[in-house]
Amino acid sequence: MANELATLTLEDCLEALIDYRGKTPRKTDFGIPLITAKVVKSGRIEPPNEFIAEEDYGAWMTRGYPQIGDVVLTTEAPLGEVAQIKFLPVALAQRIVTLRGKRDLLDSSYLLYLMQSQEMQAKLLGRSSGTTVIGIKQSELRKIQVALPPIAEQRSIAHILSTLDEKIEINRKQNETLEAMAHALFQAWFVDFEPVRAKLEGRWQRSQCLPGLPAPLWDLFPDRLVESDLREIPEGWESVPASRLVEFNPSEQLRKETEAPYIEMAALPTAGSWPEPPVLRPFGSGMRFRNGDTLLARITPCLENGKTAFVQSLPDNTVGWGSTEYIVMRPKAPVPAEFGYLLARDAAFREQAIRSMTGTSGRQRVQSDSVAAFKLAAPSNEAVWDAFSGVVAPVFKNIKANAEAIATLAQLRDTLLPKLISGELRLLDAERIVGA
Repeated sequence: MANELATLTLEDCLEALIDYRGKTPRKTDFGIPLITAKVVKSGRIEPPNEFIAEEDYGAWMTRGYPQIGDVVLTTEAPLGEVAQIKFLPVALAQRIVTLRGKRDLLDSSYLLYLMQSQEMQAKLLGRSSGTTVIGIKQSELRKIQVALPPIAEQRSIAHILSTLDEKIEINRKQNETLEAMAHALFQAWFVDFEPVRAKLEGRWQRSQCLPGLPAPLWDLFPDRLVESDLREIPEGWESVPASRLVEFNPSEQLRKETEAPYIEMAALPTAGSWPEPPVLRPFGSGMRFRNGDTLLARITPCLENGKTAFVQSLPDNTVGWGSTEYIVMRPKAPVPAEFGYLLARDAAFREQAIRSMTGTSGRQRVQSDSVAAFKLAAPSNEAVWDAFSGVVAPVFKNIKANAEAIATLAQLRDTLLPKLISGELRLLDAERIVGA
């Protein structure tokens, strides 16, 4: 393929380069999603959490409107993250440029993968400037040279790689659905006491099923709510501190310099339970944990951003370790391990943790004693815990399977990408690999 490559500057390949640097939009709580550098990660656009008002959209987007399929590139903090626009309307923030390939010269989907290649990332870095914050000027970006195969080949390469990305996205969406199911069950049983209210209000008969609660579990729940120091709770349940149900920062032995799985704060997700893969590192000092433990960030802004993980990926009977800036939560028997993670994601629990933070404004943290004192209602009947585990444990087992499939597919994509871009791997061979 090498002799078929056409070498051009990026500027010569583009129909549009939209750059909103130097402008700051007026942000609102809802409206048109704003694509910022913070939500462009790992080849995709994460759900935006900043917006501009619909009435400001036309006045703001005076330099051009993005289109479906356009590629967004972060120009600093960080430099070089790319993704493709899949939905409209969107507004473009600072530190983001939008690239659109010329018809029949540069396929925009191929550009998405080309910009992720090591060669292009090195070229971006080579033309960057700055010390504390590294970025690239538009004038330098335009000068980057790209080697393009024929357009039909570009489209075939993009199709192969996007097929893998689509499979990854399907698994990711499935995990979002599974997470939502688990959270809904936790909310219904332990926060809203929906089974009790349904019985109390006559909305649930023995012959019927409440979501997440098959009819045979009818007798596990009372039909009355009673006053407690917390609020109304199911009759026979107790108002207890979280420390009655969960051990915070449990003791684990790990000798100095022992090589063990390490999970840093950056590896904790802001949404979902699955962290980035642990890496082996000699133990120095830090929190220690096992499979089934929950890691809750305790510093600002990581706590507010939702950094939390449910550990499932360690080898059996292995102790992992990591940052001193998260709290380890381990439910006590008979409370299932998944309850600890769902509690850590509970809105009221997190609100108390955030309110309890102390320290300077730039480095606040919550102490484990503060979250351990969080009050919640606990059933005295162990069968309730068994029933809850029977529903949520398979959910998290499926989440684990999907997450492992995502990792395998991502590794395959990342292996194929440079080989396809360089022409080292033939398209037919790549298609057979992906098909398998």
